[in-house]
Amino acid sequence: MTGLQTVDWLVVALYFLVIFAIAVWVIRQKQKDTTDYFLAGRELGWFIIGASIFASNIGSEHLVGLAGSGTTDGVAMAHYELHAWCLLVLGWVMVPFYMRSKVFTMPEFLERRFSPAARMILSFISLVAYVLTKIAVGIFAGGIVFSVLLPNMNFLGMDSFWIGSILVIVLTGLYTIVGGFRAVAYTEAMQTIILVLGSLLVTVFGLKALGGWSVLREVCGSEMFNLWKPLVPEGLNSTWAPVRESGRMAWYFNDNYPWLGMLICAPIIGLWYWTTDQYIVQRVLGAPNEREARRGSICAAFFKLLPVFIFIIPGMIAFALAQTGQSQVIRQTIMDSQGHIMRDNAQSAFPLLVSTVLPVGVRGIVVAGLLAALMSSLAGAFNASSTLFTMDFYSKFKPNVSQAHLVWVGRVATAVLVVIGLMWIPVIRGGKGLYDYLQGVQAYLAPPIFVVFFLGVLNKRINSKGCLAALSVGFLMGLIRLAIDTPVKLFTDFSYQEGTLFWIMNNIFFQYYSLLITFVSAIVMIVVSYTTEEPSYSKIAGLTFSTVSDKDRAESRSSWSTVDVATSALVLILIAAAYLYFRG
Repeated sequence: MTGLQTVDWLVVALYFLVIFAIAVWVIRQKQKDTTDYFLAGRELGWFIIGASIFASNIGSEHLVGLAGSGTTDGVAMAHYELHAWCLLVLGWVMVPFYMRSKVFTMPEFLERRFSPAARMILSFISLVAYVLTKIAVGIFAGGIVFSVLLPNMNFLGMDSFWIGSILVIVLTGLYTIVGGFRAVAYTEAMQTIILVLGSLLVTVFGLKALGGWSVLREVCGSEMFNLWKPLVPEGLNSTWAPVRESGRMAWYFNDNYPWLGMLICAPIIGLWYWTTDQYIVQRVLGAPNEREARRGSICAAFFKLLPVFIFIIPGMIAFALAQTGQSQVIRQTIMDSQGHIMRDNAQSAFPLLVSTVLPVGVRGIVVAGLLAALMSSLAGAFNASSTLFTMDFYSKFKPNVSQAHLVWVGRVATAVLVVIGLMWIPVIRGGKGLYDYLQGVQAYLAPPIFVVFFLGVLNKRINSKGCLAALSVGFLMGLIRLAIDTPVKLFTDFSYQEGTLFWIMNNIFFQYYSLLITFVSAIVMIVVSYTTEEPSYSKIAGLTFSTVSDKDRAESRSSWSTVDVATSALVLILIAAAYLYFRG
């Protein structure tokens, strides 16, 4: 394995200099109030919004987990990456409500629509989720990348995994604490360019080392190029059972993704994440108006089409190089002695490609791209979490403090999150199945949030009691399953005895359990709302389709043009083209 050369280190150093320069520029901009610090003064343009959304999303789980899934399962996981249409739902359906409400956070929107209690519940669960997923997974991926690229690094008794994790956390935390959301957004826009360029170079040089696209198709075969496989049951003997059964592998494409769950559950998780999650939507809230917010969403949708080619395909290239023996380093790392892929080791596929197939200089660009993705993902998590804590908790209990004091609290909250991230390292290092773990956690927490936002916007009769009931029941169901799953996902030597209640709960496919939570949450919300008093429609004016005024509709209509419609249609055409091409 070839290490980084002097030229590569110079490129990486240049990357950090640019990050530092942007941070300094932001620091020089006076952050006089919470709007400046948490929403960049609501001055972000559409490209900054789109690039920032993409950089926040394309983080550690993609560098490590998604490329690893490409190595083991081919393009099957591309379903989650072709959720670009969800960003169109954000821009065309949800953005008008968010921009009219002038909120700082998604929980604050729930308070406007329902009640302060709904805001507090969602803020709490979001903070917990960010620690369990965004921050924890970012730490894990940082360690993985450094352990592959610099395997022999040692400092004060710490190996490269610890060093990488600590560096990524501390450096990201520093510019997030000082610069606030403006620093996060502008650095993410720059990091998107580096990330896309670097990842495309991995694909290009990987294909060159392998012998071209035709060789990749030949080695991987139709199975790995079949995007439809997880959506279509195979054969007349397929079963609909919700629990894994030994010997019945035809009805799902691997151990975790049954076809029915992928078909129905994945869009629910996608809509929650792209249209209601603070981590993503905060970028849209930083827009000056509805036009820029919508165009930023459309821009992000185009970016979101790229991961299939810049992460999944490199994972498949790693598999092909190992399978053909063209890279003994990759083969020895991701395959056992019988030539079978080791799922946990496959998570090293992307950094392995970087260290083996790229020439000097180019490797430095890609390493900078890797660091960009890791840092942007963590920066988004730090900033979103500090915004939630400061605006949804602290400001509620201390309503009379100054704007400057709230900015200070936001910085302290970010620093605390950095410390929590450092404390997570020993736990996460024992982790396995990174992408599966993340998808599982999201599947348990997303349904009640998806239900209350979309039913709340679509139906004015839904009231605060229905919202609270749905959130409480849905989150309880999700947390029970999460408590059962987490030890199995994080610790290799942990398992439940087969046939016990916990074993059955753990082995119900997470998509099916997620659908159950969605169904129960929706029923509870509707029943409770319609058996209690109607909400005050004057208080929710402009927050549901039925209470939008003619003036609001006219303003929304004036904010989009034929260009917006045409570019949105092009996104849908490109998604359809991907499904038509990757059909095995």
